[in-house]
Amino acid sequence: MTVTHIGETAQAMVPLRWVGPIRITGNTVEEEIEVPLATFESPLWPSVGRGARVSMATEAGVVATLIDDRMTRSILLEADNALTAHTAVQRLRAEFSRLREVAAASSRFCVLIDMHSQITGDLLFLRFAFETADAAGHNMTTLAAERLMDYILRTVPGLRYASISGNYCTDKKAGAVNGILGRGKNVVTELLVPAAQVERQLHTTAARLVTLNVRKNLIGTLLAGGIRTANAHYANMLLAFYLATGQDAANIVEGSQGITHAEDRDGDLYFSCTLPNLVVGTVGNAKDLDFVQQTLSRLGCHREQAAGTDARRLAVIVAATVLCGELSLLAAQTNPGELMRAHLRLERQHNRQGSDRP
Repeated sequence: MTVTHIGETAQAMVPLRWVGPIRITGNTVEEEIEVPLATFESPLWPSVGRGARVSMATEAGVVATLIDDRMTRSILLEADNALTAHTAVQRLRAEFSRLREVAAASSRFCVLIDMHSQITGDLLFLRFAFETADAAGHNMTTLAAERLMDYILRTVPGLRYASISGNYCTDKKAGAVNGILGRGKNVVTELLVPAAQVERQLHTTAARLVTLNVRKNLIGTLLAGGIRTANAHYANMLLAFYLATGQDAANIVEGSQGITHAEDRDGDLYFSCTLPNLVVGTVGNAKDLDFVQQTLSRLGCHREQAAGTDARRLAVIVAATVLCGELSLLAAQTNPGELMRAHLRLERQHNRQGSDRP
């Protein structure tokens, strides 16, 4: 099997540009930062760029609040019956400190912080949540879950192995559980845009944008059967940012589940994006590639401070990037024809001029 590193040959086919800077404040980052976006959708760069300019025109910029940080893995066990499964859960909760010790033995960076269960017939689903420092935590949590499963099967009677992953995690799939119980980094971003800037830079009004958000993102998504999600295009910014920073791109599935909220405050626009499922890391798989190292270093995410600091910083930066792109797109959609005109003009210009490549 031939392996081609995306940072050497294949990556040259994916255009990457740095956009911004974005002014970010909050409980994790207080800086003005340019962000990398690797995408074939060339209008994404100027769209995020417009949101970034709006952030720079406000005093606080994008206020990003990191709410939670955890990674999950669920295991599936078969029990003699439902009562056996229920008894096992009660026992495991009583000896949670011992479970923490078992998990910690799998990695010095792995900390078991929570456990949830579901019983269906004779099947027992256990969902473990861990702190994983600067790693996204896919492999770390799987290894810890495997050690925990071995311990449980060895010490709790009436249980048998079914699967190391029971889909109650839930990894790279749309589901309600991640938004409710948490998976990855939970970041809330907020931006307050004065009325004059809404009109000058976004070519709209707070009232029109709020109305569109309700009709499109809330009602439209409800009609479509969306799961804990109400946004226009979080996935666009997430994929472009994930490719540029060596993330597991499939995690945009749960990552793009988030809620856009907007308010008209006497003409000023309050705009917020809540992203509860950001699975990102600064160490681990793919992070040793040269272009990833360079990108993370430029973002200030290779400072090697306290464990977890770099990954949390990265999550806040991508969340702010999502807000910029979401705000710009919704503003465009309040005006008939603006979105399509921008795509036609920018994509044709991009095709004529070529693009920056990493």
